[in-house]
Amino acid sequence: MLGGYRIEGRRAAEIAASVERAVGSGDLEPGQLLPPMRELAGELGVNPNTVAAAYRVLRERGVIETAGRRGSRVRSAPATTDRDHIRVDVPEGVRDVSSGNPDPALLPPLAQAFAVAAAESDRAPVLYGDVAVEPELARLARAALDADGVPDGPLAVVSGSLDAVERVLAAHLRPGDTVAVEDPGWGRTLDLVPALGLRTAPVPVDDEGPLPEGLRDALAGGARALIVTDRAQNPTGAAISAARARALRSVLRDHPGTLLIEDDHGHGIVDVPLHPLAGATRHWAFVRSAAKAYGPDLRLAVLTGDSVTVDRVRGRQRLGPGWVSRILQRALVRLWADGAVDARAVAAAYGRRRDGLVDALAARGVVAHGVSGMNVWVPVPDETGAVARLLHAGWAVAPGARFRMSAPPGIRISVSALAEDETGPLADAVAAALGPGPVRSYV
Repeated sequence: MLGGYRIEGRRAAEIAASVERAVGSGDLEPGQLLPPMRELAGELGVNPNTVAAAYRVLRERGVIETAGRRGSRVRSAPATTDRDHIRVDVPEGVRDVSSGNPDPALLPPLAQAFAVAAAESDRAPVLYGDVAVEPELARLARAALDADGVPDGPLAVVSGSLDAVERVLAAHLRPGDTVAVEDPGWGRTLDLVPALGLRTAPVPVDDEGPLPEGLRDALAGGARALIVTDRAQNPTGAAISAARARALRSVLRDHPGTLLIEDDHGHGIVDVPLHPLAGATRHWAFVRSAAKAYGPDLRLAVLTGDSVTVDRVRGRQRLGPGWVSRILQRALVRLWADGAVDARAVAAAYGRRRDGLVDALAARGVVAHGVSGMNVWVPVPDETGAVARLLHAGWAVAPGARFRMSAPPGIRISVSALAEDETGPLADAVAAALGPGPVRSYV
């Protein structure tokens, strides 16, 4: 009996399902210690091996974690949770600056590119056994990666950044392994890692990216992988500087067995240079998606990395979807070839909106962060209160709880569609919502 809940079942699957139901309903809370296997086996009248098998299933699903003699407990952020539910319902008449979406006005029209791609596919249809990567896409993507200093490596095409991260993690890690993640960081990543049965080790960030000492601590503590955002970090807007890249590469070289995953989803919408970490470890993956520059519905990302990693991703992909639609790939090639997105103009537009808000907040005594991308992160002393007061004032912002683990409270404001004449009123509302007094940094 745990609190008021009794674990039930005679078979491993039944015991595991009983625990998972209790976690999902809240009857078993994050961090709650589970009974020792022999003790639970005695209560249920089953063999201890049956309970051991149930606990193994729960670990693999990311529901519980085991720490040797300290026993098994419900994960602090179990995979049965979804940070997307930590959001604000936007009433009619309230301005939504919480979504994180790109500005539709800055996205290119897609009809012509898809018409050309479809016509090409009519002339040369893709059949089973054909190559998975459009040759011209591979050529253009490799040229862009070379220009940014990303090491040479084979290419794969996957269905977006998160698909790439999941495939690379699965190619190298086993349930129970620890992954170092940015804190604050992308909420979907913070959900995905435990969903794969992996543990998370938070690494603090500042405007220049992950802190080297935080990464060093995570790797010394046993983290086997690192997921890092090079530019336009979500939610803080951080961008890895040249100096920070050197420091992080130095830490990684002391741990050459670390699996490094870099996400450059900001490519095409940022005005800061790339300083990649790729090559600092034996196994690495570098991902570029098309979603932010060309639209979230364009579910395509280019992945490069060391040969072992990319070969494993390709092999597993062949056993599942096989390939990402070549029509989709050909459409992106056409968009690239036609210069459908003026990256400098898009980056400048987001930069004006982002810098304008950060400056306006600073003029009102409010600390804010956002050196790249389309989001601004504002540390707050009372996250729930700030979100509620802003909503009452007519502004819906994203609660920081969606993006953080150990980091102090904050709110994320998406500036992608913020009009110039809205900057002042929004800054006034944020300043009023925070009230007087100092605000801590997010580190």
